[in-house]
Amino acid sequence: MVKSVEIAVIGAGVIGLAIAHRLAHAGHEVALIDPAPPGSGASYGNAGTIADYAVQPVGTPDVLRNLPALLFDRSSPLSIRHAALPSLAPWLLRFARQSLPAAARANAQAIAGLMAGALQGWNELAAEIGGADLMRRRGCMYLYETSAGFKAAQADMAFRRSLGVSVDMLTSAELAQMEPGLPDCAGGAAYFPKAVFFTDPGVMVQRLALAAQAAGARVIPARVDGLRRVQGRVHLTGAGLDLTARRVVIAAGAHSRALARAAGDRVPLDTERGYHVEWDMETPRLTRPCCPTARGFYFCPMAGRLRVAGTVELGGLTAPPSRHRIEKLIEGARAFFPDLGAPDRDWMGFRPSMPDSLPVIGPSRGGAEVIHAYGHGHVGLTLAPVTARMVADLVAGHAPGPEMQPCLPTRF
Repeated sequence: MVKSVEIAVIGAGVIGLAIAHRLAHAGHEVALIDPAPPGSGASYGNAGTIADYAVQPVGTPDVLRNLPALLFDRSSPLSIRHAALPSLAPWLLRFARQSLPAAARANAQAIAGLMAGALQGWNELAAEIGGADLMRRRGCMYLYETSAGFKAAQADMAFRRSLGVSVDMLTSAELAQMEPGLPDCAGGAAYFPKAVFFTDPGVMVQRLALAAQAAGARVIPARVDGLRRVQGRVHLTGAGLDLTARRVVIAAGAHSRALARAAGDRVPLDTERGYHVEWDMETPRLTRPCCPTARGFYFCPMAGRLRVAGTVELGGLTAPPSRHRIEKLIEGARAFFPDLGAPDRDWMGFRPSMPDSLPVIGPSRGGAEVIHAYGHGHVGLTLAPVTARMVADLVAGHAPGPEMQPCLPTRF
């Protein structure tokens, strides 16, 4: 076991891998620490979309108005496990404040600033790691099952356009031409033409892991249980782990809160439990990701299968998967494709969730030898190259730039 390293990156999801890859390419000595195989968590189980259009935070005035019904209806797209309510109460209060109009608008503007470089970042990264063949440039759609839903979406889409998002509003007839495999959607769709999706996000992340290791990053299969500063360095400990580093990057996703506290930063991070179900099929029934907005999930056409991924369940890291949430995904998929049989597999993973939907990126208040890089919620895959660039800039000694300012851990 290595005893000392220049930079230790804690967490081998897509964020940690992108950071390790970029730093190793820049000539740094990097160790990547995670008890699970690289890219095996939420980085594998997501909707596989570079969602440049996803500039709205989870918390908005509309969500705030409906929050009691959403949280306590087990079948809503946003729900909460009742047993987790006491521990979630402080987070929910912050979430409610961030859902007020001025805060929600500011959060959306900050997210849009991060998104601006996401697609270019992935184009460059995919070319470097041999992943360009996994990218499909066919856009993404929000589906509206009623005319009322389509009409209600107009203001939201106008706001997204004001933040630089490209979106076309499609009638039901235009939608049927683009996605003939879908049943009739009376309302039509919002089409985001610049969005890109992966035919297999798991394979893309595996290629990123291989490329990071080829660049010199060392993978250490261990869990970090202890983090403390010692004489200008950072000492990391855990079962079978005793390592000092000049710098540490916390990129452990939903598992980052305790590490942040050990570094001296109290961060209101909590956990969303995300689900997917998959049906194997030679040719998926859609040609691009499609999200029935009222149901809160995505139909994701992937290599050899149709993945149905999504919904938000606030419930912590320890409870078992909810069969009810899985059954709701199956029920929602069959509302569009009634002939779907039993799914071939299902999955649950953990998303790191912040009350303002902004990631935590920046130096620790206790010293720049610890850098935070987690909390991306639903857009971790999208923002991995952007986050890696910002972390590399910090390592190079640059001060946090304007796009990083809303993400700093000192904002709390």
